[in-house]
Amino acid sequence: MPTSVALGSHFEEFVKSQLSSGRYNNVSEVIREGLRMLEDQERLRALKLEALRAEVQKGMEDGPGIPAGQVFENLRRRIDEIAAGETE
Repeated sequence: MPTSVALGSHFEEFVKSQLSSGRYNNVSEVIREGLRMLEDQERLRALKLEALRAEVQKGMEDGPGIPAGQVFENLRRRIDEIAAGETE
């Protein structure tokens, strides 16, 4: 299945440099390697997203959090205690 792709000068030079290095025998090998890397990157991104969604779901199932007002009040009280020398 021949495919024509316009790479642009930057990537054309990059492909040439890869061929010159001797690591690849032809343009197709370079492009396939790039596509394999992209495929791996996308697979990893999907796994990370899945893990993040699982963590969000876990957090939502843990029940309600502390209201922001209460958090700030606790911080203010703790700062006042530290300022008054009542550190533990």
